[in-house]
Amino acid sequence: MIKIQNLTKRFADKTVIENMTMDIPDGQKLAVIGPSGCGKSTLLRLLICLLAPTGGKILVDDVDINRLKEYDLMKLRRKIGMVFQSSALFDSMNIFENVAFGLRQQEKHPPENYIKEKVKEKLKMVDLDGTQEYLPSELSGGMQKRISLARAIATDPKIILYDEPTTGLDPITSTNIEDMINKMNKELNVTSIIVTHQLSTIFRTSDRIVMLHEGRLIESGSVEQTKASENPIVRNFIKGGLP
Repeated sequence: MIKIQNLTKRFADKTVIENMTMDIPDGQKLAVIGPSGCGKSTLLRLLICLLAPTGGKILVDDVDINRLKEYDLMKLRRKIGMVFQSSALFDSMNIFENVAFGLRQQEKHPPENYIKEKVKEKLKMVDLDGTQEYLPSELSGGMQKRISLARAIATDPKIILYDEPTTGLDPITSTNIEDMINKMNKELNVTSIIVTHQLSTIFRTSDRIVMLHEGRLIESGSVEQTKASENPIVRNFIKGGLP
């Protein structure tokens, strides 16, 4: 369970997230939507402790993550996988080394045979076993996104964060990535938090949708509830009226 309590984040005199409170149950697929600059990506970075809040708390399994010592913070981060908008693969590493990266960062270095089997297992899950010796530049954008997902799940996380996972992809490839998100959530029993502007991704991958506007959480509900919302800001977003 993730509990966000009165969360606030300011940069100088700009408030990006203001007094946000919500619970995210284990196993839920949560889509976080809203216009550019409303705090979506900032929320992801707060969840993984790349940023510290100005106020409030984030609790993961009742532990305040911003009070953790460095050693315990590293242990927490192994429970969280992240798929970045740009895939963020290491250009100089082949696919095997990219997927193995998180495993090699663990305090107790796993045996090499274990790493090889784990990489193969995760690449099979994203239908890309056999690409181990390729460089990222030799793969398509959609394939790179799936490699990024394989890397995110290599350490068997409990939570996966997706930052605009289908942005810039064609409709067929986007659908494939959406299917992968649903597959990972079901087969790995993870909590998925998906930041996206893509309506198909919002509606196809989420159990629950929350909308941020000017740093505040203004709406929370199922896909059906969101589609039927009478909030004009939500309705404009669904109609494509917000960037």
